Amino acid sequence: MVAYVIKRVLWFPLVLAIISFVTFTMGFYGPGDPAMVRLGPKATPESIERMREKMGLNDPFLYQYTNYVFDALNGDFGESYSFSGRTVAELITKKIGISFQLGLAAMIISIGIGIPLGVLAAIRQGTLMDTFLVGFGLFFYATPVFISAPLLIMFFGVKFHLLPTSGWDGITSLSAIMPVIVLGFPGIAVMTRLTRASFLEVINQDFVRTAHAKGLSDFQVNTRHVMKNALIPLITVLGLSLATLVEGAFITETIFGIPGIGRLAVDSILSRDYPVIMAITLIVAFAFSLTNLIVDLLYCYVDPRIRLTG
Repeated sequence: MVAYVIKRVLWFPLVLAIISFVTFTMGFYGPGDPAMVRLGPKATPESIERMREKMGLNDPFLYQYTNYVFDALNGDFGESYSFSGRTVAELITKKIGISFQLGLAAMIISIGIGIPLGVLAAIRQGTLMDTFLVGFGLFFYATPVFISAPLLIMFFGVKFHLLPTSGWDGITSLSAIMPVIVLGFPGIAVMTRLTRASFLEVINQDFVRTAHAKGLSDFQVNTRHVMKNALIPLITVLGLSLATLVEGAFITETIFGIPGIGRLAVDSILSRDYPVIMAITLIVAFAFSLTNLIVDLLYCYVDPRIRLTG
């Protein structure tokens, strides 16, 4: 167990190094001149060349990449090309908290509603209730964000003026209701179907029938035996959901005008702001790597039969 954890932790730097190298290479050889992005389209060739020299863009590729890695290890991701005088760390720090709040609220809705519905659907397998719950979830899952978000805006914002149509005033404000619904409701379908399938797989096992034969009630069997074993697939999904909290929701934040990291990523891609793009990529990669390790460790806690070896 300890050897496995050490091995996974030692993989972190290698994974991040590969990702950073690929991302930096794409930015280095990608279209667009960072100096022109910073100076604007009306800049003269002379001023662009001076800016390239000042930014170190004329240095060899490996020299630039090495400097970037050492600066990134110290928390310095450079300055934004689009936002003059603003560091990348400053931009991301302010916006990642907003995306985290939005994603966490949506995940709470998905888990809080999806798991109970999945358990209920499994218990009522084959009944009208089972069909209704699964179909109810699939309806929201099959509706794309670029359709559900405008419909909510038109209905609750434009027609009845009940909710703000854009902006962000905090997770407890009215402006957070529609974005949270748009992000959270599709997740209900995922959690419902996954919980139902996992629950049904476990409920037909021999040890469950033995528990019933011992005289335990359905509630005791479901809570003590079935639910714990059915959590393993759910932990994987929950782990990935936690990792996505730091990357934001590109489409949702753009439609609702939420100043989160998802919208920042979209703006940075459109403006070729490579330092911001590389920083977001590294942060998301680190979050997914760390979450995968935590999920693997939780497997052992939930089911002692699972043993992690080096």
